[in-house]
Amino acid sequence: MKEIFHEFMVVLGQPMAIVGLVGQAVFSSRFLVQWIVSEKEKKSVIPNSFWFLSIAGSAMTLVYAIWRRDPVFTLAQSFGMVVYVRNIMLIRQHKIMQVGSNGIEV
Repeated sequence: MKEIFHEFMVVLGQPMAIVGLVGQAVFSSRFLVQWIVSEKEKKSVIPNSFWFLSIAGSAMTLVYAIWRRDPVFTLAQSFGMVVYVRNIMLIRQHKIMQVGSNGIEV
């Protein structure tokens, strides 16, 4: 147990660990944002900010995973990034289609 704790402290002592920790905090904050918006709306809602927080947090943790040379973590974050970016693209495409159909920007 001491050995594991020591290894954690060695990693946390490196500046790049801050990138990983902040990235994870940003990534996790998306759930809090989604919960608050859903409570406010009284229904399950995924706000656009959820996807932007996903991208920001994922990008930071991806940088950290690459720095750690962790192929599992790197692949997981890379795949997630594709999903998050695609969702933003779909949201923008939907808005463009709405503007085109009624001439009013949403």
